Amino acid sequence: MIKSTSALTFGLFIAGLPAFAADMPAPPDDVVNQTIRPLMQEYAIPGMAVAISRDGKHYFYSFGLASKEDAIPVTQKTLFELGSVSKTFAATLAAYAQATGVFSLNDKASRFFPPLAGSSFDNISLLNLGTYTAGGLPLQIPDDVDNQEKLNDYYRNWQPAYAPGAYRQYSNASLGLFGFLTAKAMGWSYEALVEKHVLLPFSMRHTYFSVAPKDMQNYAWGYSKQDKPIRVSPGMLDAEAYGLKSSAEDMIRYVDANMNPAGFGEAMQKAVQTTQTGYFSVGEMTQGLGWELYRYPVTLESLLAGNSAQVAYQANKATALTPPQENRFVNKTGSTNGFGAYVAFIPGKQTGIVLLANKNYPNDARIKAAYRILSALE
Repeated sequence: MIKSTSALTFGLFIAGLPAFAADMPAPPDDVVNQTIRPLMQEYAIPGMAVAISRDGKHYFYSFGLASKEDAIPVTQKTLFELGSVSKTFAATLAAYAQATGVFSLNDKASRFFPPLAGSSFDNISLLNLGTYTAGGLPLQIPDDVDNQEKLNDYYRNWQPAYAPGAYRQYSNASLGLFGFLTAKAMGWSYEALVEKHVLLPFSMRHTYFSVAPKDMQNYAWGYSKQDKPIRVSPGMLDAEAYGLKSSAEDMIRYVDANMNPAGFGEAMQKAVQTTQTGYFSVGEMTQGLGWELYRYPVTLESLLAGNSAQVAYQANKATALTPPQENRFVNKTGSTNGFGAYVAFIPGKQTGIVLLANKNYPNDARIKAAYRILSALE
């Protein structure tokens, strides 16, 4: 079944779905259409892919163009840069390492990488790195840190501004090191470990750190603020912090695996639960591993506050807590210079959504759009 209009008028496509049976819930076509089309127009987004999972059923919507220059339409197989949604994969791998006895998240970070011995990381745990509570690691690794030797020196010489666990400061340098040390502890390359333990078990065969030649035709171009075609540039710890590319089709499988991990074995079930466990609270947002969590039901105002610039770019007082395990709303934003992503799901409702765009548009617009669509599925 396909519904379409011209891609130049933000065409809507629904593909890969069976004919709707009498007991199948009606597809949320209207609310998706009425939400995404104005969003794209307001922010001049060339293309978007939306995927929804509801009670195990998938709905795919594709709008606009993956490449304006070549007039290539977006499909559910189009590859978008995930930006910081990549951090949730690093978190899943680390939680899997704990579940299989490789380490404990309470281990000190310097244990697994000798160049860190004798540094501040003797007193900082892996959990601190995975929750951005190491003591004020910055958002970005400095531009002049462009090889492994310089990276080692940077971390050896870094001095925390706060005691571990006292403040949360969102940081590629923190989560990137978390993924890097996980790979060191597991004794293999980070990319290979994610592929083996996360991507392949979750049937994500079109999700890449470096896009395979056979899939390059599906790799969208992102568009800068100046509307120039752009793709992410390599950087230190990019794979761990922001380097994955994926499709709506693969990402909704990822959402399903996070809502229903039991079929992937006991270790992965524990790992997923660990990533969705809250460790520190900042206002109404609770920091899990990679994911950011809220009590459910959650208000739009709470989501906007938890994803605000204040929380993303400044150090915020963190309160350690015994985490709630039920009634969760789980989400993560991600951006590169040319792409914007948002993933949100409600395990207790077996409902989730993926928004992928080839332009970096404001987080609050993503959250409002997803919230409107998810509310319509209640």
